[in-house]
Amino acid sequence: MSRIVFICLAAILTDALTWAQVNVEPNTALLNEGDRTELLCRYGRSINYCRIEIPGEQKVLNLSPEWSKTPGFTYFGAGLTAGQCGVSIERVKASNNGQVKCSLGVEGEELSGTIDLVVALRPQQPIIELLSRPNREGYFNEGTEFRARCSVRDGRPPANISWYIDNMPANKRTTPLEVMSSTNDNVELSTSVQEIQWHLSPEDSNRKLVCRSHHQTDRESVPPQEAAYIINVRYAPVHQPDAAVYGLYLEHTAIVNITIRASPQPKIEWTIDGAIVGQGRTDGRYSAYEPQYLGNDEYNVTLAIAGLTLEDTTKIYNLRASNELGLTDYQVRISSSSKPPSSSLDVAAIVGIVVAVAVLVLVVLLIVFARATGRWCFGGKSIKTPTNETEIDRQLELGAQQNQGQNVALLETPNGITLLGASKLREVNGNGQQDRLSVVERRHHDEDDSFEYGTDRESSVYNPTTRPLKSILMSQAAGRNSRSYGSDKEDGNENADLLQKGNQLGIPESRFSRWLPKDQRELIEKQAMLLSGRGKSPAPATPPKPQRPQVGGVNGTHTTSTNTATTTTTPTTPTTPKLPQETEI
Repeated sequence: MSRIVFICLAAILTDALTWAQVNVEPNTALLNEGDRTELLCRYGRSINYCRIEIPGEQKVLNLSPEWSKTPGFTYFGAGLTAGQCGVSIERVKASNNGQVKCSLGVEGEELSGTIDLVVALRPQQPIIELLSRPNREGYFNEGTEFRARCSVRDGRPPANISWYIDNMPANKRTTPLEVMSSTNDNVELSTSVQEIQWHLSPEDSNRKLVCRSHHQTDRESVPPQEAAYIINVRYAPVHQPDAAVYGLYLEHTAIVNITIRASPQPKIEWTIDGAIVGQGRTDGRYSAYEPQYLGNDEYNVTLAIAGLTLEDTTKIYNLRASNELGLTDYQVRISSSSKPPSSSLDVAAIVGIVVAVAVLVLVVLLIVFARATGRWCFGGKSIKTPTNETEIDRQLELGAQQNQGQNVALLETPNGITLLGASKLREVNGNGQQDRLSVVERRHHDEDDSFEYGTDRESSVYNPTTRPLKSILMSQAAGRNSRSYGSDKEDGNENADLLQKGNQLGIPESRFSRWLPKDQRELIEKQAMLLSGRGKSPAPATPPKPQRPQVGGVNGTHTTSTNTATTTTTPTTPTTPKLPQETEI
């Protein structure tokens, strides 16, 4: 219960404080002299009267929406019943600067509020004070630390300061802005001070240092105030890269000009092939002129060469410029060319390169597209070559089945072994041409082929127990395997005859001879006989005839002795032996 009572009392007190508070708008009014403004005090309930005190005015303003008794000051707000008490000032004067007080009569008591009215006062012209002193002539030497202070006095509110060099931000080291207050005839004013410093270089000579103030009173019609100082620096002639002069005419007087910077004016002398020509003097065909001032510490130095020769264009002309702060040497080259050689490509060359690259890329893309789609020059039929042993074996078995019972020729080529059926052989014999090979077995480049030579390649030792594979295969291809070989000599004659006939048929001869051990040679001969259809299957076994019973014994009984012969008949099924690959031979 007590807690509820406490909450109720707190709410009542808060409401009472809210109603008793006077709100002002704005809290601070920053104005220029002569501006118009409105100031307002508000209360949450109806008020009985509205009084406003303005600094610089002799009397208190008693304002109401019904009347206006003071010229230049009128009531501002929604009315007394709405709890608003405000004033509209036609023109603000400098004397009105200070606190404006508003008094509101509420049910026998008076509530008040205050508004800060700041009437800006334009400060005086900025002043630049040099902290580092120049010489008697007003010059600073190169490398001197330059220090200056800018002061903007008697402003309200304080002015801000910014530094510029030739209308560009100075970007130099500055101290924080310092504001100092002062009172003059009971008017509080402010002064702003800031310093700048850096080491001078030849580029700083003849440049304008500007201190600019920024203030509330600045308008479009009234630009910011500023102060300026011209910096003069004395320095030795400034070094620059080697100069080159083009467009000179042979057999004419050549004028060589070069511009240098120095302060004060430099003294000039030329050195040509060891000969020194001072300014204002002539030595033979060479004349050196006095430097001509161009402004901004720049001087034009001229050398005249009478009757320019081709040899003159190959010389190097040394120029020395000096003043009381130092000396600097320069090198000058001359040429009769109309313009200096270009170190970069011109627009036409760049365009040509881009077009050439684009055309090259287009051609490459067209070639890739044609190759991938088989068009244009890539439109011919391609022969697919087996790339794995399984596919090779399958094609060999398929070729053997198709040629079962026919003449089959085994052709050895550098790329592998070829099967030619009887129809192919007839076509070859009839036309004198060789048709497309039916099955080709190719040997990979990394396979061992030492068996072709009967031994290891590196040993170079011939094995007398081997026989050329070429002779075997060529003899089998010609169908000469139907009979057995009597002797090695007879085999050699037959193989030679077979090779001759093979060449007549158009069968290409191998680039090399192959040698096989005898056991492998016999195996290949049998396989070739089976593939060619000339191998005869063994005749089926004939069952033995039953023998007649024999009569024997003492008692005349017949004793029959039956010899049961077990006959095994094996049907002959044409089998397709797997032709050994070169790696298996």
